[in-house]
Amino acid sequence: MPIDITAKFTFTLERPTDLLLQFEAADIPEQTILSSETKLSPAIHTARVPAQDDVGERIWVRAEGEYAVDYRARVDVKRLVPDLGQLSALDPHDLPGEAVEYLFDSRYCQADRMQAFVEDEFGKLSGGERVVAMRDWIANHFHYTPGSSDATTTALDTFVERRGICRDYAHVMVTFARASTIPARYVSCFAPGVTPPDFHAVAEVFLCDPTTPGGGAWYIVDATGMADPAHTAKIGIGRDAADVSFLTTFGMNQFGDKEIVVKETD
Repeated sequence: MPIDITAKFTFTLERPTDLLLQFEAADIPEQTILSSETKLSPAIHTARVPAQDDVGERIWVRAEGEYAVDYRARVDVKRLVPDLGQLSALDPHDLPGEAVEYLFDSRYCQADRMQAFVEDEFGKLSGGERVVAMRDWIANHFHYTPGSSDATTTALDTFVERRGICRDYAHVMVTFARASTIPARYVSCFAPGVTPPDFHAVAEVFLCDPTTPGGGAWYIVDATGMADPAHTAKIGIGRDAADVSFLTTFGMNQFGDKEIVVKETD
């Protein structure tokens, strides 16, 4: 079933400033962009570039003063959603090159420091069964609390405080998976049912692909329970939130208003 997306936000730049935007649903095989319109304020410079792993696009902008983004799209998600618990993990030496970098620590995901806990808590499980257990553990032990974290909050901080928002849940899920030698990456996305409505974040893990002997595939995992993978439109992916923010400025900015609406349509 297609989903309709509206994303609008504004910000103000005191002087000419470079910034990087990534807010559009990606045009990739598992989802089809049926229609799309992006309106941007006039700028000194605007250019599109491929995003991480060619999932979606980023937009370079150099601008000054008040700047507005108005994006509307209809996306048909065609993603297959197998039973995660039935999927096996690949041995590290069998991983394709694209997945290897997602085994390593990153800015917000300190997997090395979580290995002892993950082994103690989930060591009797493997593959998708372990992923499901980690997802459920996060869901049962954390409180979704808007305003409880900021741009400096890491997965380790969230693990200690046991509260956060979707960004934090995704970081902990990614960290647990990497600590289990399962490649995991951070995904920014749009999904119906997210409360409050906003850009959403989930994790994605690399496990065996039952349709391809010896092969693997990426599977969405949302520990908040708000996003149905079958109705989630990816914007972009990265090692963690630092790679895929909807707005990254290389200078000071004053953020203004934001409105996100995502709903299923017939």
